[in-house]
Amino acid sequence: MRRLAERPEDVPMVFAERFNSGDLEAVAEVYETGAVFVPEPGSPLTGTQAHAANGRFVGLGLPITVRPRHVYSTGDIALLIVDWVIDGTDRDGRPVHIEGTATDVARRGQDGRWRYVIDNPFGVRAA
Repeated sequence: MRRLAERPEDVPMVFAERFNSGDLEAVAEVYETGAVFVPEPGSPLTGTQAHAANGRFVGLGLPITVRPRHVYSTGDIALLIVDWVIDGTDRDGRPVHIEGTATDVARRGQDGRWRYVIDNPFGVRAA
C-alpha cells in the first residue's frame, strides 16, 4: 500500500489505492484530524460521523477510479479538482454508479505528507 502523498497531486491516487483496499483505517490516514467530509451536498461531517460516512462508500465493495483534473498549490495548501467514479455491482447484486467532480483541499503536515482537510466529493452539485 502506498505511503501518504509527498506531493499534493498524489493525494487522490493514494486515497484511491487505500479506498480500493477496503481498509477503512488506511483510508482515514489520508485525512487530517478534524478534516471535513461532505458525503452529500450541504452535509459536511467531521470526526466519527465523517469516518462512518466514508465507510458507507468503502462498504459498497466497489473500486473507485480517480482522475485529477487540476491541482493548485501554494506553500502547504492545495486545491484539488478530481473526477471520480464508483461503478459496478454491489454485494447484494444491485448495480451502482456514483460519480462526481470533487473540490478538495489538502495540506502538508509537519511530517511532510499531504492529507485531506476538506473532501467534498460532489463539488458544486446542488443539495
